[in-house]
Amino acid sequence: MASLAFFFVLISSTFLSSQANNLHLQQLRTQDESFTSILVSQNGLDFVKDLLVNEAISSIIPLQLPATIEKSARIPFLGNVHMVISNVTIYKIDVLASYVKLGNSGIAIVASGTTCNLTMNWHYSYSSWLVPIEISDGGRASVEVEGMEVGLTLGLENHEGTLKLALLESGCYVKEITIKLDGGASWLYQGMINAFEEQIGSAVESAITNKLKDGILKLDSFLQSLPKEIPVDDNASLNVSFVENPELSSSSIEFDINGLFTDGKKVQPVSNHYRQVLQPSVFCIDQSKMLGISLDEAVFNSASALYYDAEFMEWIVDKVPDQALLNTAGWRFIIPQLYKKYPNDDMNLNISLSSPPVIRISEDNIGATVYADVIIDVVEDSQVISVACISLETAEILPDRDRQLVSYLTGFIALCMVSSLVFLIPKVIRGTGSVKIMGNNLGGSVKLDDLAMSLKWSKIGNLRMYLIQPVMWTLVQTVGIPYANSYLGKGFPLPIIHGFTLQNAEIIFSSSKVTVCSNVSYSESDNLNQVPIHIKEENEANCQLPTSHCTVFTLRCKLFGQQNAAM
Repeated sequence: MASLAFFFVLISSTFLSSQANNLHLQQLRTQDESFTSILVSQNGLDFVKDLLVNEAISSIIPLQLPATIEKSARIPFLGNVHMVISNVTIYKIDVLASYVKLGNSGIAIVASGTTCNLTMNWHYSYSSWLVPIEISDGGRASVEVEGMEVGLTLGLENHEGTLKLALLESGCYVKEITIKLDGGASWLYQGMINAFEEQIGSAVESAITNKLKDGILKLDSFLQSLPKEIPVDDNASLNVSFVENPELSSSSIEFDINGLFTDGKKVQPVSNHYRQVLQPSVFCIDQSKMLGISLDEAVFNSASALYYDAEFMEWIVDKVPDQALLNTAGWRFIIPQLYKKYPNDDMNLNISLSSPPVIRISEDNIGATVYADVIIDVVEDSQVISVACISLETAEILPDRDRQLVSYLTGFIALCMVSSLVFLIPKVIRGTGSVKIMGNNLGGSVKLDDLAMSLKWSKIGNLRMYLIQPVMWTLVQTVGIPYANSYLGKGFPLPIIHGFTLQNAEIIFSSSKVTVCSNVSYSESDNLNQVPIHIKEENEANCQLPTSHCTVFTLRCKLFGQQNAAM
C-alpha cells in the first residue's frame, strides 16, 4: 500500500520567484505559498490504481478468516447433526476490472468482477436413537467466490504541510459462492455444507474490509512521516511541504508544494511581482502523459539567492590548462604595461557576483542576468596586488526557437562560473544549450556562441579589449564550458520515490514556468534512491573533465564561510 505515496508525493522540487529588474529580493511571507505544482492525470491515476490493486492483493493473501463457523440442525431419523467449518483461508484473488474516480466526496477506487478462491476444513458429527454411537466425517473443501465487488473512498487533505489520508467509505459485496467438498463421503454432505454459503460470504466481506482499513491506516502513517524538507547538500534543503488541499477535478488531481530553497534557518524572500496567476498551474500538450510537474522560474531564483547570500558565488582561479595565461609574461604582447610593471609574476582571478543572478523564462527562451566583478591580482613576493577590475553587467543564455536551454539549477550555477572563468569578464555572454531527462535527473549541456567585455577600473592604464577577446574565448572554451558540462552531464535529481522512473518525458516552456510532462514506470528492483547533490572535492580519479584539466585547473570556492575545492 505504500506505493500510493507516489500518487501523493511524486516530485517535490521547488522554489521562489524573482524579476530581472528586482535584483535584491524583498522579504515577504512565503511559507503558505506554492511555487511547484504536480498534476496527476487520469492515465496517471489509472497507473497508480493498478499498482494499488496489485499491492493490496499481495498484502491480503494468504488471508485466514478468524472465525470458525458452526451450525447444528435436527434431521429426521438422523437426529442432531453438528457441522463445523474451520481454517478458512483466501489464497487467490483475481480482479477482472477496476477504476478510479475523482469527485467532491474524495477519491473512489472500485474493483469489480473479482473472483476469490479459498480453502477450508469441514467436519460433521451426528448421533440418533437408531445408532447408539456418534458418527462423524470430515475433509477439505475448495470455495470459489464470484462477482465480488470491492470499493473504497479516500479523503485527502493538507495537515500542517503533510498529506492526511482518511478512509471515508469502504465495502465488499459477494455475489455468488460455490463450495466443492473433498474427502470422506463428501458427495453425501454437499447439500448440508451449501447452507454455509451466506456465512462464508459474510466472513469474506468482513475480512477483506478490515484488511483494507488496516492498509489505509498504515498508508496514512507513512504519508504523515514523510519529511517536509529534502536535503540538497550540507547547507541547503528544499521545502517540500504541501500548501492547501489537493485540487480534484473529474480527471486529475493537483498538488501544490511550497518548494522554496532554504538553508534551514530562514525562508528565502520572494518578489511580490510573481504570484499565482489565473491559469492552469500545470499544462501538458500531450494530455495522455501521466504526470506534469510545473516549476516556477522561482526555482532558479531562490537557489540563486540562497547561494549568493551564503557567499558561494565567489571564486579564486589560480590554475588553468595553459598556465602561461596566469603569468604576466604570457600577456606581454597583449597588455605590455602589465608585464612592464610586474614582469614574470603569477596572477589570480578573484571573481565575485555583485548580486544574485536572475533567471527569466518565457515561451521562447530562458535568460539569465548576472552582475559580477573580476579583480585581477598579481602575486609579487607572496603579496597579492589588485591591478584591475572587470564588471560583468549581463550574461544571457538565449536558446533557439527549438527550445534549447541551459539546464536546471546546477547548470545555471556552472554557467555563472563559465562567465567568470576568464581573465577579463565578458560584458555579454551568449550561449545555447540543450536540456534532457536522464532517468530521474534533469540535465543537459551548453556551448558558447558569443562574448563581449568591458573594463570597470584599472591601475595599469587602458586595456585593448579586441586583443584580449580571443584569449578569453579560448579560456572559456577550454576551462569554463567543460566545467559546466561536467555538472550538466550529471544533472539535478528530481525527487522521485524509490522504484519509479520517468519515461518519454518532454519539457515545455511558458511564461515564467518550466513544465516536465512524463509517463512513469515502476519496478521494485530499480535502485532509484536519489542522492542529494553535494559540492565536494574531486581528484584525478573521479574528475569528470579530461585528466589534464583536473591536474592543472584549480577553482577555490568560498562556500558558507569555508574554503572548499570545487574542482
